[in-house]
Amino acid sequence: MSVAGTSATTYLELSEDGEGAHKFYEVTVTDREVSVRYGRIGADGQRRVSTFASPEKARAAAARKLAEKERKGYAPAVPGGRAPRSVTRRATVSAPSTARSGAPVLWRFRTGSAAFGIHVDGDRCWVGNQDGEVYALDHDGSVTARYRLPGGVKCLVADDFWIYAGCDDGTVYDLSGKLPFAAWTVEPDVDIFWLDIHEGVLNVSDRDGGLTVIDHEEEFQWSRRGEGSGGWMVRRDTDSVYHGHSAGVTAWRTDGSGRRWHTPTRGPVLFGWQESDAVYAGTSSRTVARLAKSDGRLLAEYRCDASVYSCATSPDGEHVFAGDSASSVYCFAADGTRLWKLGTGCGSALSMQYHRERLYLVTTDGTMACVDAGPEAITAAERGTIPTPVDVKAAAALPTRVPAATAAQLTAVSDPVDGVVVECFRDGSRTRVRVVSEGYEPGWFVQFPRGIREPGARFVVEALHGAPGGFYRVRGDIHRLM
Repeated sequence: MSVAGTSATTYLELSEDGEGAHKFYEVTVTDREVSVRYGRIGADGQRRVSTFASPEKARAAAARKLAEKERKGYAPAVPGGRAPRSVTRRATVSAPSTARSGAPVLWRFRTGSAAFGIHVDGDRCWVGNQDGEVYALDHDGSVTARYRLPGGVKCLVADDFWIYAGCDDGTVYDLSGKLPFAAWTVEPDVDIFWLDIHEGVLNVSDRDGGLTVIDHEEEFQWSRRGEGSGGWMVRRDTDSVYHGHSAGVTAWRTDGSGRRWHTPTRGPVLFGWQESDAVYAGTSSRTVARLAKSDGRLLAEYRCDASVYSCATSPDGEHVFAGDSASSVYCFAADGTRLWKLGTGCGSALSMQYHRERLYLVTTDGTMACVDAGPEAITAAERGTIPTPVDVKAAAALPTRVPAATAAQLTAVSDPVDGVVVECFRDGSRTRVRVVSEGYEPGWFVQFPRGIREPGARFVVEALHGAPGGFYRVRGDIHRLM
């Protein structure tokens, strides 16, 4: 422990051989304040600061934190003594398609790096790649926004209005406003493979096959160790969290009280999708399994010719789509009948989504492709007639949006105008956010970016939406109130 004035800092590391843990944990005590910094070795990491009633209570809290980490195998170390280790990347291969015909691709946008993240809604098509680049395009293929995140994008998910990116740096970013914000910071013990967010609650599946649930205040709710490894699937609804890993799919009760069911699959699960009454698991055994949400029964299987990297459905599962490791996409009827197989022409689809007779893919070569999945276009493609795809160019004049790390980076306003005023305040050792404007529940907290919280600071937000858990969520841009 090194001491400077009234400050004392303890630095620990946990580094395991091979693909094991490689992370640090640093605690600094300054009078009544405890600052914790943690993350992967070689990175700046994340920081959390807590204030206690007395220096003695601050030192006691720090000692508890350090003892907990030491029990997990952390040991004293010197910062910079170990080299950084590369983050986990999904091992993917992409062989040429064996399909006789190509898919009718309307437009394609090359991001420059393998892309896992995709989300499509009525207004925009989102893509995020392993270089941390996120782009928003309209449905005609024009780029409308560009974001630069500190870590490679593992996945993009939507929760009602909000759109989130889960990244290699262990952070989940909210991309719903003009500036991205760090919405959740996942503990360094959790190496994000996939995530889902439902009514403001974060659900994370990880490399080790674990499942972690975190609430709107970044407070840990519960975790479960899966029966397998490599959790590439997590989907959630009001009843269950559906977790896919190397040993199949497990449904957990949302409160963490126990398992509802477990269904083995023919091979490890590599992707997941859900509809109202079923979950779909794409596997390395060349199949997509449709399982009943109620009890995990196998309702149908959709057989491909290579490992399934991604899958999706049209509304209510009328048609099921799959992308394999050999650069092909498939369409099946609900009962499992294969309707067509076509080549992508741009690598294997790592994620996909269907929207209004179009199938959107993001691929191993970093392309986002818009495929015309209407009956006439598919029939023409099977006969060898396909359109010439439009190659979308990135809009060079668009500003690159980077995350706001502090309140000082926000635009300041002196008049709330039509916005809602919120303020930060101390609640024990935590800094929380409450609503100042009239007409809102006085006991509800506001889900708010932790990095810009400052006790006593006030902000103006465009709108607040109440969540079933009894808290408010910010919609739109955030401004500092002078």
